Amino acid sequence: MPGEVEDVENRGVKDRARQSYSSSSYVIEDSETQWTSWLVPMVVVANVGVFLLVMFVNNCPKHNSRIEGKCEARFLGRFSFQPLKENPLFGPSSSTLEKMGALDWAKVVHKHQGWRLFTCIWLHAGVIHLVANMLSLVFIGIRIEQQFGFVRVGIIYLLSGFGGSILSSLFIQRNISVGASGALFGLLGAMLSELITNWTIYTNKVAALLTLLVIIAINLGIGILPHVDNFAHIGGFLTGFLIGFVLMPRPRFGWLEQPNIPARVNVKSKYKAYQYMLWLLSLVLLIVGFTVALVMLFRRENGNDHCHWCHYLSCVPSSRWHCEEN
Repeated sequence: MPGEVEDVENRGVKDRARQSYSSSSYVIEDSETQWTSWLVPMVVVANVGVFLLVMFVNNCPKHNSRIEGKCEARFLGRFSFQPLKENPLFGPSSSTLEKMGALDWAKVVHKHQGWRLFTCIWLHAGVIHLVANMLSLVFIGIRIEQQFGFVRVGIIYLLSGFGGSILSSLFIQRNISVGASGALFGLLGAMLSELITNWTIYTNKVAALLTLLVIIAINLGIGILPHVDNFAHIGGFLTGFLIGFVLMPRPRFGWLEQPNIPARVNVKSKYKAYQYMLWLLSLVLLIVGFTVALVMLFRRENGNDHCHWCHYLSCVPSSRWHCEEN
């Protein structure tokens, strides 16, 4: 589905370019943004490699206490999975994840292990968790990298994951958390802000916006189920949304023609006024947001004390399940 959104946007850009300009200026500009995607595949490989390393360290046959049953897929040897009663996602034990860098509020705050805010992004709870996230990364990330290059995608991915980890630490302080979901939601947020800041160049803008909003709503809706860290999703999404306004505005049509225009002709600015305004506002919000959140985190504050209803953003209780603390 995210790929379909990008297809709609790409068609809109190309159609508008053909309709608005007979010159090759926009074609040149569009061709320059068609990067070869290599960072996203490398990130996928890195995540798979880290998961294999975690399973190697986990070594279920050696460390399993058998309280929850026998290891699953024992033919894999030391790479076999924890019993399904312990980990239904076909993965390692929580103690192994904690050892390898899972997000743990107590260790981040009390033992000054701030590096866990980054390392947790590269860990996954199991094969199901890993496959779901990596498929999403391929469908979303490759499209964005082809359009905007590996530098911007890398910045969005890492900072969004970091932002998701911070918000998760502020609201979830009794459980560990792992996964690249915050970073992935950051890419979705960047797609939305890119559509907004470059609104005028698209023809099928409403269709693209509605499709993207539905995808975001569905994914955030899944986050209200138990055992899903929706705070990491929300934090990553907000971070990516703001970064998108900073890193992903497109120049106005005809900007690349400026070198061929006589000096006496009045030259317009590269971006439109509203793009500059969104850029400045987003940059300020990013700096202020990260600063306030980090200060609150290392002052050992609990976000739930400042927002008594926010726990519903991560889990909504029902007759079929109960929500533990966060």
